Order: sequence, then C-alpha cells, then structure tokens
Amino acid sequence: MLLFSSCFLLLPATVRAQQQATTNHQPAKQWTLKNCIDYALQNNISLQKIKLNKISAQEDVLQSKSALLPSLNATTSHNATYRPWPETGSATVANGYAMSSVDKVYYNGTYAINTNWTLWNGNRNKNAVKLNEITAMQAELDSATTANTIQEKIAQLYVQILYSAEAINVHKASLETSKKNEERGKEFVNVGKMSKADLAQLTSQRAQDEYNIVEAESNLRNFKRQLKEVLQLTNEEEFDVAIPTTTDEMAMQMIPEMTAVYASALDNRPEIKNALLGIEASDLNIRIAKAQKLPTLGFNASAATNTTSMSNSAWGSQLKTNFNLGAGINLSIPLFDNRSTKTAVNKANIQKQNYMLDLKDKQTTLYSTIENYWLQATTNQSKFKAAKIATESQQTSYDLLSEQFRLGLKNIVELMNGKDNLLQAQQNELQSKYLAILNIDMLKFYQNGELK
Repeated sequence: MLLFSSCFLLLPATVRAQQQATTNHQPAKQWTLKNCIDYALQNNISLQKIKLNKISAQEDVLQSKSALLPSLNATTSHNATYRPWPETGSATVANGYAMSSVDKVYYNGTYAINTNWTLWNGNRNKNAVKLNEITAMQAELDSATTANTIQEKIAQLYVQILYSAEAINVHKASLETSKKNEERGKEFVNVGKMSKADLAQLTSQRAQDEYNIVEAESNLRNFKRQLKEVLQLTNEEEFDVAIPTTTDEMAMQMIPEMTAVYASALDNRPEIKNALLGIEASDLNIRIAKAQKLPTLGFNASAATNTTSMSNSAWGSQLKTNFNLGAGINLSIPLFDNRSTKTAVNKANIQKQNYMLDLKDKQTTLYSTIENYWLQATTNQSKFKAAKIATESQQTSYDLLSEQFRLGLKNIVELMNGKDNLLQAQQNELQSKYLAILNIDMLKFYQNGELK
C-alpha cells in the first residue's frame, strides 16, 4: 500500500489533474430554447455592436440639446514686450489705453468671459434635436430587428436538432429490425430455406441502417455546431440541447390566421417601425434644409478687464478700473447661397421617397415571409395527418409481411420493400410534424413577439 502511494505521488501533476477531471466529470449543460435565446441576446457580438450604435446616437441627442443653450468661454492672454530703443517723451498704447511712460520691457494681461446664444435660426436647432432622437430610436429598433433575426435562426436550428435526435431513434429502431431479419435469414440459410444471395441483401439492408444512423448523428452534431456558432460559444465545454417532449397536438394546434398575423406584425415588427421613422426623419431633414433660407438671430455678451506693467496703479486696482461689460445682437440674412439650399431640399425630398419605397419593400417582404410560414404550416399539418395514417398502415403491413416471411409465404424482396416503405413513412411523419410545429411557432412569433 505504501509503495502504491509513493508511485502515485511521483506521477506528473498533469496526469493526476486529468485523472481527477475524469473522476469529477460533470454532465454537459442541457440548453433549452429559452437558455439559447437569453444567452444570445446577452452575448451576440453583432447585437452588442448595434447596441453601441444606440449609445452613440443617444450622445448625439444630448449634444444637440446642449446646442440650444448659450455657450460660455473664459479667455485670458499674457504678453511681454521688449523695445530696446523707445522714443523719449512719446506715448504708447497698451490694452487700449495711452501710456506716457514707455518702458523697454513691459507686460500686458487681458481677462474676459464671453457668451454666445443662437436665439432663432429657423428652428434648425430644435429640429436637429428631434432628428437625433429619431436616429436613437432607429438604432434601438435596429437592435430589436437583429435580436428577432437571431431568435428565428436559433428556433430553426433548435427544431432541426429535435428532428435529428428523433430521426436517430427511428433509424436505431429500424436497425434492430434489420438485425432480427438478418438473424432470421441466417437461420433460413442453415435449414436451406434461403439462398446466401438473399441473406446478403438482408445484410446490406442492416449495413445501410447503420450508415443511416451515422449520417443522422453527423447531422445532429452539425446542427449543434451551427447553434454554437450563433451563440458564439468558443469554449471546449461539451454542448448539448435539452430535448423537450413534443406531442402530436403541438403539430395539430390551430394555425393563426394569416391576415391577423400580418396586421399585428405591421404594428409590432421593429423593421416596419424603423422604416416609418425613416420617413419621419426625412420630413425633418426637409424642414432643416428649407430653414437655410431663413435669417439667423444671435445674442452675444462679454465681460473683460486688463492690466499692464506700464501703469502706476496696483494690479487689483487696474482690474477694477479697466473692467467693462458689452452685449449685442447679430442678424444674418442669406441672400444668395449658390443653390446650396435648393440642393439640400431636393436631396431631402429624394431621401423621403427612398424611405417610402423602403417601407413598401419591407411590408412586401414581411407579407411574403408570413405567407410562406402560413403555407408551410398548413401544408405540413395536412402532410402530418396523412403521414401518421400512412405510418400506421405501413407498420401493420410490415408486421404482416414479417410474419408471412417467417412462414415462407413472402420473399426477401417483398420484406425489404415493406421495411423501406415503413422507414420512409416514419421519416415523412417526423419531418412534417416538426415543420408544422416550427412554422406555427414562427407565425405566433410574428404575431405577438414571443417565441416558445
């Protein structure tokens, strides 16, 4: 026992760590659809970049609001002057005052506070605030649009994973049947009731089922990889998806009415709201452009003082006696601007027409998308009804063929055809079931914005 303990202590630390990790291996986290969506909305890089655009747009709003207020600046300047050969008995001017005493080296200082305020400029400043507020709302809607796209992609991949997982079970059940048929065929060969060529066909069918399982498992891993890519998971942790219980009732639930879904989507979808805001923004751009022809009225005021070394007064006394206040207004009236205003107005009108076309295009795309989901839901629901009956019929038929084959009443070709027909019916049922569920859920998502 002591020798074993000593040998264990001599093992490299990495080997022991691997052994402990294996011993303490935790099962992979089971990601539900809600887990996937919540994680993506928090961590998706594209979504985070768009959120930064929203924050930047909000800064523009604050900046434009601040432009409505007066500006305030404090300035000071200090200068030293050297005159090596001043004229005797002459005077000089310093800071606006005549100085009879002229020094070779003297100092001037000025101190001022200035304010400027645009009182009216055709409401361009106020419309700029509204325009930036709309831009901020559009950035937020861009984020919502991207979030919806990500959720749709996750839902589609999630359903593909569910379908692939159930398809594996179907292929495994088919493999078990193929193995039984192969074993039965071997027994028939041994008693001379079947040729080796027929047995080879049963073996080939069993191998094909094994191939189908490998392919289905590969598809499942690929869909999980795609889901990890959407979630942007780059760690090496094992990734697995929680497989919820799906029922036939989920595929047979009432399909939302297409017109009702479209009407709700027009009111709720962020891409439509964004296009409408674009038209509103273009109206503001037109107003801002037209305001370039209007006068601009401004107000300015200042408080200033100065000092100089050529004065006999004390520094504090100079600050007081040289102190002055000033105020004024300025009016700017545009007379000829080389057509810049007309060009700006025309371009703003063109932009509005572009936004109106963009709205129409998005409405058309939205309607086409909803119509496609509705057609897919309706078609696959009908297919599921038929496929479910077909599966039951093919199962009954195959059970009868299998029994007749055992009694020698059916040949190998009929048995294999019956099994292939059963497998195809099962796959059709699965596919139509999950496509019906997916498309119904997508219609509900477009109607109320909730994805379950």
